[in-house]
Amino acid sequence: MIDQLTVFLENKEGRLAALCRALADEDINMIMLTIAEVADYGLVRIICNDTERAVRKLDEAGFRAMSTKVVAVEVPNRPGGLAELLEAIDKLDVNVEYGYCFNISETRSVDVFKIKGHETVADDLRAAGFALLSQEELF
Repeated sequence: MIDQLTVFLENKEGRLAALCRALADEDINMIMLTIAEVADYGLVRIICNDTERAVRKLDEAGFRAMSTKVVAVEVPNRPGGLAELLEAIDKLDVNVEYGYCFNISETRSVDVFKIKGHETVADDLRAAGFALLSQEELF
């Protein structure tokens, strides 16, 4: 499991830039950023090199931030890689609350999921032959 930074962000001009500047000024490196928006705010999810420090610094800067545990699974960057992972997750009878993926090389992708209702999902995915990544392995 890794720590993901989640920030509730007003849907106003300049807020995303201010969030990124606040992290950059603290030398916090991001490997992934995704935004889901609703009418008045966005939900920004970030994987960074120091989630705890990022939460503290963003709180100090007036942002509403928290850390969330997610699984980061390495899959081959080829057609069917994600399908195979999702089939394995489906066999665990769990609820995938959300997910996203990104490439880390031409041959490797990372699929990230927030999974509810299964405390041993990481161990079960490893037993099924998948490589789970740590925060350090992503940077």
